Formats: sequence, C-alpha cells, structure tokens
Amino acid sequence: MRAVLRTPVLAGLVGRRLAVLEVVGRRSGRRFEVPVAYTPLGEVLLIGTQFAWGRNLRTGEPVSIRLRGRRRVADVEVLTGEDDVVAAYAVMARDNHGFAGFNGIGFDERGEPVAEDLRLAWAAGARAFRLTPR
Repeated sequence: MRAVLRTPVLAGLVGRRLAVLEVVGRRSGRRFEVPVAYTPLGEVLLIGTQFAWGRNLRTGEPVSIRLRGRRRVADVEVLTGEDDVVAAYAVMARDNHGFAGFNGIGFDERGEPVAEDLRLAWAAGARAFRLTPR
C-alpha cells in the first residue's frame, strides 16, 4: 500500500482518503512509514489510532506525510483528553464506517456513532491527531 501511495496518479485513485506518515521512534530514532485513513476538515486532516506509534507524534513537532503522492510537512496537534478524542472519533466514524468498525464503534438507529463505544475507544488508549499540511 505504501508503494501505491507514493505514486501520484495511483494515490489519487486508490488513496483518496489515505496518507502515509513518516513517524520517528522517540526512543529508537528509527523511521516508520504508517499508512493512515484520514478525514478532511477544511485544511486539516483528522486521524486516530490506538496503536503505540501514535505516542511518537507530539504537538508542535512537525511530521512528514505523503498526501496524494506528494511528500509534505504537516503541523501536529495531539488530542488525548476524553472529550476531544470522543468528539474527533465521532467525526471520523461518521465519515468512514470502516474506521468505525475497526475501532468497535457501532451506530444507533439514527445513524449516529454510539456514545459508549466512542468512550470505550478512548478508554482503550485511542488518540486523535489534527494534521495541518504546509
């Protein structure tokens, strides 16, 4: 998938909502390329994860991303508080039902994400990130 997302034409077709983050391990210093789904909010990309790689992103420290086949730098804002993460995950779940399913978030009869599922995702260690590409 990372190779596909490096090619501008293919990235535009296959990876409309996918980006690759270049994450540097805070202890190891190793670089990892992590494909992520994102939800666009104007100029901001909203992403979320429960995986440990997310702890390597820090507010105020820019990250390199590959977006639509082009490498760019993005400013990072990390969201870890319950209210912030629940709100961000609700937006991402509405936008991407695959993201919701992967994170165990169901929907109620009105099509809204189940509030308790959102809270449980946060309790399990979910973090959300606002990336602002330069």
